[in-house]
Amino acid sequence: MSREYLSLKKIEGPLVVVEGVEGVSYNEIVEIKLKDGLKHGKVVQIQDDVAVVQVFENTSGMTVDDVSVKFTGRPLEIKLSREILGRTFNGIGEAIDGGGPIFTGIKLDVNGSPINPVARRYPRNYIQTGISAIDTLTTLIRGQKLPIFSGNGLPHNKIAAQIVKQAKIAEGEGEFAVVFAAMGIKHDDAHYFMKTFQDSGVLDRVVMFMNLADDPVVERIVTPRCALTAAEYLAFYENMNILVIMTDITSYCEALREISAAREEVPGRKGYPGYLYSDLASLYERAGMVEGSKGSITQIPILTMPNDDITHPIPDLTGYITEGQIVLSREIFQKNIYPPINILPSLSRLMKDGIGEGYTRDDHPDVANQIFSSYSRVQEVIALAQVIGEDELSDVDRKYLEFGRAFEYKFLTQGFEENRDIIKSLEIAWDILSILPKNELDRINPKFIDEYYRG
Repeated sequence: MSREYLSLKKIEGPLVVVEGVEGVSYNEIVEIKLKDGLKHGKVVQIQDDVAVVQVFENTSGMTVDDVSVKFTGRPLEIKLSREILGRTFNGIGEAIDGGGPIFTGIKLDVNGSPINPVARRYPRNYIQTGISAIDTLTTLIRGQKLPIFSGNGLPHNKIAAQIVKQAKIAEGEGEFAVVFAAMGIKHDDAHYFMKTFQDSGVLDRVVMFMNLADDPVVERIVTPRCALTAAEYLAFYENMNILVIMTDITSYCEALREISAAREEVPGRKGYPGYLYSDLASLYERAGMVEGSKGSITQIPILTMPNDDITHPIPDLTGYITEGQIVLSREIFQKNIYPPINILPSLSRLMKDGIGEGYTRDDHPDVANQIFSSYSRVQEVIALAQVIGEDELSDVDRKYLEFGRAFEYKFLTQGFEENRDIIKSLEIAWDILSILPKNELDRINPKFIDEYYRG
C-alpha cells in the first residue's frame, strides 16, 4: 500500500531523509513530487520511523518543504520482452534510443531472485570470442564469470567491443545474445561502443544499459542490476545463451563508496564499505545455468585496477568470487601489442571442463599447458640474458627467446577486425611451438607431437 508524506527531514547529497514513516520496506521505490516535476529514489535505510532514500536524479533545487514523498510499496521493476534486443536503455531501464518504452512482456524486480544452488548446472561448452589468447589459454565457459583486470589507459573498451562483435557459440546450441552494461563511462566511449556495434551489424542481438559519467551516481548502482535482470529474462524465459559484459566495475564500487560515505557508514579498506564483498557477490553470482532451462548467463566484468594494483580491494575481492581472470599488462601494451594480455597471471578455472575432445580439439589442453610452461621459461631466459648477455646463452635458451618473440607478435597480436576461430588459434600455437625442439615439449602427448609438430 502506498503512503504519502508532505515534507522531508533533511537533504544530504543524493540522500533525503523522511521521518514519521510506517510500513516502509528496504529497496522500496519512492516518488518525489516537486513543483516542476517528479523524481524517483529507493529506500536504502530504515531506523525506527525514519527512512533514508537515495534519489536517482540529482537533488539540486529540492527543499525540505516544497516536496511530497510517496512510498510505492514495490521495488524497482523493469518491463522485459524479446523486444529489448537491439535497444538502448539508461541506468534505471528507461529507453533512451528514441524507440519508445517496452509495452509488452513482464515486469521483473531488478534485485533478481537468488538461484537455488541445488538447481545450478555445472558450466560446460565454451563461448568463442575470436581472440586467440582468450580462446586458447583462458577459455570462456558458458555459465562462467571471468573478469578482465585492466588499468587506466589500457584498451579494455576495445577488447570488450571486439568480444561483443565476435562472440558466438557452436552451431545448433541455441540462440545467443549480449547484454552490455556501461557504468560511469565518458560520452566518447559510449559513442564508440554504439558506432562499433552498429558498423559491425551486431546491434540487433545486443541490449545496452548506459550510465554516463555525468549521470547520477545512484543510478550507477542500479545499472548492472537492470542489465542482469534483462539477462535473466532472456536466459530463463526465452531460453537464450547470454553473455553479460559490465564495464567498469571500479566506477560502480566508487559510487558505492560515495553513497556509503553520505550515509555515514563505517568505512572498510581504502574507504570502501565493509559489505563490498557481498555487494559484488550479489552481481557476480547472477551468472550460471539452471536445471530445466536451456539458457545460460556468462559474465565478463571489466575493472580498472587503481595504480595497476592487483591487490587493491576491488580486483582482490573480485578474484575470490569469480572463476579466474584475464589480466592486461601495461608492459606488453607498451610493446605495441594488441590485445596486451599477460597470460602468466591469467587463468580460467573452468576451462578444463569445456575444452578438448568433443568441445574444441583433442590437443587443446596439452597445447595450453605447454604454452604456459614455455612462456614462463622465456621470462627466466630474459632475466638470465640481462645478466650474462644474449651471446652467452645456450642454443636451447636462444630458441626460447625466439619462441617468446613469436608468441607475442604472431599468436598474441591480432587485429581488431581479426576474428580467429579456435582451430586457427591452435594452428598458430603449433607454428610457434614448433620453434622449440621436440624434447622441450614435455607437456604434450607424443601422439599430438607426431600429428601437429611442424619441424
